[in-house]
Amino acid sequence: MRVDKLLWFLRLSKTRPIAQVLAESGHMRLNGRRVERAHQKVSPGDILTLPTAEGARVIEILSLPTRRGPAPEAQACYRVLDAAPADPIAAANRNDAV
Repeated sequence: MRVDKLLWFLRLSKTRPIAQVLAESGHMRLNGRRVERAHQKVSPGDILTLPTAEGARVIEILSLPTRRGPAPEAQACYRVLDAAPADPIAAANRNDAV
């Protein structure tokens, strides 16, 4: 499956054109290698590193979705690898700065 289509199916991107721009920007990594093409192939077991506003998100693809379904269906297709428990002190400092 193409990486841009996967991002859209997994609801990691709002639209497919946004997913294409994200893939072609060169800021995403697939198994440690830079993704520069929206048609880069992705398969189960691959590790995908995505840029986010907070930093980076690392996910492992468990299965390829067949459609852009509801969020729980999409979330069942990947596992977040960088999910660290939130630091309550850092969260308190972040809320004070606002």
